[in-house]
Amino acid sequence: MTEGVTKGGISMETQYFKDYSPALGREMECKVYGHAGRPMLFIPCQDGRFFDFEDFHMAGTLAPWIESGQIMVISIDTIDQETWSDTNGDPYWRIRRYEQWIRYIVEEVVPKIQYIAKERNGWDGLPGVIAFGCSLGATHAVNLYLRFPYLFDGCLALSGIYTAKYGFGDYMDEVVYQNSPVDYMANFPTDHPYMDLYRSRKAVICCGQGAWEQPDTTRQLKQIFEQKGIPVWVDLWGYDVKHDWDWWYQQVVYYMPYILG
Repeated sequence: MTEGVTKGGISMETQYFKDYSPALGREMECKVYGHAGRPMLFIPCQDGRFFDFEDFHMAGTLAPWIESGQIMVISIDTIDQETWSDTNGDPYWRIRRYEQWIRYIVEEVVPKIQYIAKERNGWDGLPGVIAFGCSLGATHAVNLYLRFPYLFDGCLALSGIYTAKYGFGDYMDEVVYQNSPVDYMANFPTDHPYMDLYRSRKAVICCGQGAWEQPDTTRQLKQIFEQKGIPVWVDLWGYDVKHDWDWWYQQVVYYMPYILG
């Protein structure tokens, strides 16, 4: 369903979708904002829904880039309540359910936004997607960017935690490992073919150091990237910078010119 949305002075084309997901075995909802431009995937905060992009005013923050046809955003649902958030549940099952959600993104969401963007922009090739999220959404965005650089050619991650310990504690198996960036990147071979992809893309990982922020794993990734020569802009903001939307709006406005440049 295609429609236009005008809210708080924002006017942009939107499309709503509700489709059955083979990867997840259920219907999933999403919404696309914009009429042209590079595709961007927005992953909501912990336990979030696709409409958070609009309800928490991130659509308004990105409106200058959406309305000018520079980006087209697809906002999706999380299943965090079944995976990272369900800390009393069976971690073996939860991490495998999370991997199904990853498959949903890679096999269903990315092709959808690539197709729409290609159709609108007239591109011959399938463009890569910019992964974007805040808080646990940033955790997922970085994981997708690092695991699938042939699909994601940009990343903007704000206030994430980049260890699977956050959701799975001391439990570790091969599936947890492959979804824990500080673990798999620490052992990432510098002669891996992905290195050329990382070096040709633009990614930002940012975290404040104020209330409710947890910057330790951001610092860990910064050290790993520097040791391996991976050009990710890892940026720590001040001790007054809280884990909150007001700061994420400022960070988005600050970093978007770099991501799109």
